Amino acid sequence: MTAVATSISRFYDSSIGKKILIALTGIVLVGFVIGHMIGNLLIFAGRDAINEYGHFLHTVGHGMGVWVARVVIFGSIILHVILTVQITKKNRASREQRYGVTHKDASSAASRTMILSGLTLLAFFIYHILHFTARAFNDYDTYKTMLHGEQVHDVYKMVIAGFSWAPASIFYIIAMVLLCTHLSHGVASMFQTLGLSNSKTRPLFQAIAGGFAAIILIGNCSIPIAIWLCGYGR
Repeated sequence: MTAVATSISRFYDSSIGKKILIALTGIVLVGFVIGHMIGNLLIFAGRDAINEYGHFLHTVGHGMGVWVARVVIFGSIILHVILTVQITKKNRASREQRYGVTHKDASSAASRTMILSGLTLLAFFIYHILHFTARAFNDYDTYKTMLHGEQVHDVYKMVIAGFSWAPASIFYIIAMVLLCTHLSHGVASMFQTLGLSNSKTRPLFQAIAGGFAAIILIGNCSIPIAIWLCGYGR
């Protein structure tokens, strides 16, 4: 094994290395969450606005851009979950070895919650991809419309149809609550891992994380609520 490979392996195996990778993949996922919410909120700007957004995503980089983004996002989710599980198990084993018993303190409870919400969100992400991206088990591929003289996929109609189905909206809202619980704890921890937070600034970063999570929750949940409960677009 080369010196570089050895250094990378040692970094990955160390607790600090895993925490840094969790923070970095977290940054990627936070960026995705923000961009995804902003793009989805274009549904309220009308059919052309969100259809232009969808068409751009699928044509940028001659169609390769969206696939690169999907690989990066899905890879980040998988790595994020694996590392979180590994470091939680490592920390738990260390406490048991040190004290001879398992201490179910606040930090371990938070870690268990993060793992459960993370795995649930992974399941939701897979479902969401199948529902709206792969368009499995539905006829969304047939939804077409004209945009600036060109036939494009009718994202507006697809989103309206998707969230008009109660189970999809309910599952989405539950997933968003879990996501924002995850974000509230995870974003605050991310600042601490990257050395930006200390005992004095921690309350500020916790407030920022909580406020950010609330904005994401309200923004994302407003879409299924408007369509499913208020009949927007129907």
